[in-house]
Amino acid sequence: MNDQTMTFKVGGEKEDELKKNLRIVYDALIEKGYNPVNQIVGYILSEDPTYITTYNNARSIIRHIDRDELLQTLVREYLTE
Repeated sequence: MNDQTMTFKVGGEKEDELKKNLRIVYDALIEKGYNPVNQIVGYILSEDPTYITTYNNARSIIRHIDRDELLQTLVREYLTE
């Protein structure tokens, strides 16, 4: 058993791309009349892509976002603001 703490880091261009893609998904959900925060949280918790609309290719886009990287970015943004 390994007692060392694992580290995880996302940053730079990859984080910028993640934010851009999440904004596309968010906007698509808004345009279709969904509550985007609830839908994205549902997707993150369940990994069920049906929480995300297919409008503007949003479902395909979010499936290419690594959920661990997304969560790390969200926590960092929340705590640094």
